Amino acid sequence: MAALATAEICDTNATHITSGDLRVLHPVFQVYGQARGFSGPIVTLKVFEDNVIVRAMLETKGEGRVLVIDGGGSMRCALVGGNLGQLAQSNGWAGIVVNGCIRDVDEINACDIGVRALSSHPLKSNKKGTGDKHVPIYVGGAFIRDGEWLYADSDGIIVSKFELSV
Repeated sequence: MAALATAEICDTNATHITSGDLRVLHPVFQVYGQARGFSGPIVTLKVFEDNVIVRAMLETKGEGRVLVIDGGGSMRCALVGGNLGQLAQSNGWAGIVVNGCIRDVDEINACDIGVRALSSHPLKSNKKGTGDKHVPIYVGGAFIRDGEWLYADSDGIIVSKFELSV
C-alpha cells in the first residue's frame, strides 16, 4: 500500500483534526530505516528500559502493522536495535515508532521498514520482561490506541481513529 502524504491528509481532513479523530504527533522523532513513508494499523506497547516484549511482538507476523512503543521517553538506553529491525522487516511489519531510543542505526537504516525514534543510544535495554501490550499510550502529545491507524512520512506522523483513503 502506498503511504498517504501527511500534509495532504491534514489539508483534506480538517474536521477530523478538530474533532480529535485525527491527531498529529509532536515533531520530535528522528527518521530511520529505508521506508521514509509508511502506514498501517497500530499495535501498542508500554515499556520502560526493557525490550523483552518488544522482541516478542516483533517475532509475530506484522501483516503491515505499525508497532508504537511508549518507552516513557527514556534517553538512557535503546529499545530497538539492528536485530529487531531485521526481525520486523522479515515478519512484515510496516514500521516502528519508539518514544525512546534505538541503536545500531546503520543496521536499522539498511532495513526496508520505517522507524521513528527520539534519538539513538548505544546501551542496550534491560531484559526483565516487564511492560504492557495493547494498552492506550500517550506519545508525541497524543493518546494512541491499539487498532488505530498511523501514517508517517518525511513531514511527520499522524494517528487516525480509522483507515484513511486517498
